Amino acid sequence: MPATGNPDNTVPRPGAGLLDRFGRQATDLRISLTDKCNLRCTYCMPAEGLSWLAKNQVLTAAEITRLVRIGVSRLGVRELRLTGGEPLVRADLVEIISAIRSEHPGLPVSMTTNAVGLAKKAAALKIAGLTRINVSLDSLHPGTFAQLTRRPFLDQVLAGIDAALATGLAPVKVNAVLMRGVNDAEAPDLLEWALSRQIELRFIEQMPLDADHGWTRDGMVTAAQTKALLSTRFELAPDPRRRDGAPAERFEVRRPGDAGLLGTVGIIASVTEPFCADCRRTRITAEGKVMSCLFSREETDLLGLLRATADDAEVADRWRAAMWSKPKAHGMDHTGLDSADYVQPDRSMSAIGG
Repeated sequence: MPATGNPDNTVPRPGAGLLDRFGRQATDLRISLTDKCNLRCTYCMPAEGLSWLAKNQVLTAAEITRLVRIGVSRLGVRELRLTGGEPLVRADLVEIISAIRSEHPGLPVSMTTNAVGLAKKAAALKIAGLTRINVSLDSLHPGTFAQLTRRPFLDQVLAGIDAALATGLAPVKVNAVLMRGVNDAEAPDLLEWALSRQIELRFIEQMPLDADHGWTRDGMVTAAQTKALLSTRFELAPDPRRRDGAPAERFEVRRPGDAGLLGTVGIIASVTEPFCADCRRTRITAEGKVMSCLFSREETDLLGLLRATADDAEVADRWRAAMWSKPKAHGMDHTGLDSADYVQPDRSMSAIGG
């Protein structure tokens, strides 16, 4: 769906869902449960970490549940992703999921996690009503993993993935960011490992959302380069299924000269092949601010309304207005994360919520 429409019309239609000026409608809600994380990934945050939010600045379990209720009942939200930071560091994570599930029995509820500590919680999360998980994992080699995350927790991550598979949090998806000269040569091995476990692997182009603001276009491993790396061992063909708003372009995977289908792999080309025209996401940060675009420099506060005893209609109206003002692409009126007029948001990815 192309991002056309009427960008001069500055008033959202009363009672509408989360529409924007370009005809897109957000139905995929992503709520960050915390800005804290137990890893220090080089493309996400500095080695010393960030200045974490105080507890009273962060959405409570009841406020999270209420925002989901407003999104589903008033604004057309059809799926929910819990993000961070790292959601597993919230002590009340199971209770949050259970409360959401009790109100919305049919709502798909997924979670993005680094899987550190997941092995101990996977069963409880499944019972509470979590549908599936996405795990961030960039290397299967302990040394490279430690270099990228600045933590020696690879064994915990792999144990968490195994626990998720055993518990039935399926499909398990793994997201990998390739860094030039660090882990890019591992791409075929990562895919081999994922296929052997029926895990859906997606490679994500590194985006300019790092806390150190050290991203460069030349330093990024592109989608085309990723496909070339995978093609040294596998044959890739476009997946005939509709993309339907998904950020990943999927490919069927086979051995050279063998017609047998091994599985699929996805590539999220946010920089070189942007999919902004069909974006269906609305994000709320851990302190209750709407970010209409991952790259937006504007935020709209909902937490103040929640704590000022505003009713659900008022919260919905402010949320709707925030999404109406969503930029066309990459926080601007055009695509281009490597363009001269792109200005990186002050927040890093961990503080936004993926």
